[in-house]
Amino acid sequence: MIFLCKKHCPMESRISQAFQTGTFSEQAITLAKRISREIERGISDPGARTIAYESPEAQLRFWEEDSGKTPPEDLMTLVNNIIERSVNLHRRGYLGHQVPPVLPVNILTAALMAFLNNGMGVYEMGMTGNAMEKIVTGKLARRFGFGNDASGFVTSGGTLGNLTAIMAARAWFLKAHPDADYQQLSIMVSEQAHYSIERTFIVMGIPAENIVKVPADDRFSMNTDILEELHSRASREGKEIFAVVGCACSTATGSYDDLETLAGFAGKHSLWFHVDGAHGGAAIFSETHAGKLKGTEKAHSVILDFHKMMMAPSLSTAVIFRSHQLSLLTFSQKADYLWESREEDEWYHSGKRTFECTKPMSIMHVYTAMRLYGDEIYGEIVDRLYGLATEFADRLRQHPDFELATPPQSNIVCFRYRTEHPDINADALNRHILDVITAEGIFYLVSTRLNGSFYLRTSLMNPFTTMEDLNTLLSGITTAARKYPGS
Repeated sequence: MIFLCKKHCPMESRISQAFQTGTFSEQAITLAKRISREIERGISDPGARTIAYESPEAQLRFWEEDSGKTPPEDLMTLVNNIIERSVNLHRRGYLGHQVPPVLPVNILTAALMAFLNNGMGVYEMGMTGNAMEKIVTGKLARRFGFGNDASGFVTSGGTLGNLTAIMAARAWFLKAHPDADYQQLSIMVSEQAHYSIERTFIVMGIPAENIVKVPADDRFSMNTDILEELHSRASREGKEIFAVVGCACSTATGSYDDLETLAGFAGKHSLWFHVDGAHGGAAIFSETHAGKLKGTEKAHSVILDFHKMMMAPSLSTAVIFRSHQLSLLTFSQKADYLWESREEDEWYHSGKRTFECTKPMSIMHVYTAMRLYGDEIYGEIVDRLYGLATEFADRLRQHPDFELATPPQSNIVCFRYRTEHPDINADALNRHILDVITAEGIFYLVSTRLNGSFYLRTSLMNPFTTMEDLNTLLSGITTAARKYPGS
């Protein structure tokens, strides 16, 4: 069927072409079949290529040439190029960043979200989304151990989530200390914390060097033994500490801070306690690993990314506050064209509490998955991937050619190829290995620096990756190392 407006839309108009529903149906079916084949191959074929790496210049050249061509005959010509030239997260060899292969049902909800295109800032535009958001964040609050007064919402990503929570902490502190020197405001956080914490200070106009970065211990968790000493030193320097942030877990190594000790420290010094659970907060769904989050129930705020261990599309992050009033602290603005009162408690106007007004209805992904599979699916994902990380670490410990950075506490494993050769630089060798593995394309992993040294880093995000796959990776690394000049 073609929808036409005879007065304003002539038969051959581009608008008419774009809204041909028959063509749309055919394209949707063809695209769905292509995606299904990709998912199936990712599950069944351990040798399927994950990345076809090209330099930035080569990619730009390809797409510049493509953009100058006549329009393709059909959508799939463009789709096939996009898929083939992108990282395929559904491959068993995907071991790169903390981004998951999306649940197939959430590929469909992403399409539905695009069709509806409902912004959630005001109730009428987000009737369904705001109701779903209240239900899901309420469930999460109860899982984290918060009381009935807890409240939350969803925002687009962990960076915005941390920014929203820390801005609330700032408002909470300044309300109690209106004469505080703004340029001396400070927080305490692990040196292993996500860079978004530092960016938060930049956005707030507070010197980033005010942040008290607490050194990590030998497991790359915050060294809580020196908290009192650092707090006293900061106070003597004139810094006004208003919050402490716990990592659950850190980005580089997936290490959990001692949240219970941090909660006690925050309570003693009347500080806001925030938990950055963007990646590891999903452990709350696991009976085996939920204990890593003990202490979160005493936090003022916690964030959890749905687009990491909960396998939802990017970006979607829950921000949970211990009480509803705390959730209102970040923003208080007058916008008569959106809502009549800024003071009233109106949970259904999410724009009152988030940066975004035209906020996407990303809550649909998690709500749908919970309705179809129950919360248990998230516990299974955590147990499988955290368990695989432990098994992989055991294999690395047993292998004489590999050095494990630290025992994994989540699904992130950092390691390096060991060399005793006096003329071979270990960092250069491991960079070479990473380049070789990336060029081969079966596996995609990344790197990090720990204590000044270069390490290979794997985030086990695909629940279909097996120990056999990881053994194949280690064989490939060993082959690449032995071909290194001078080996």
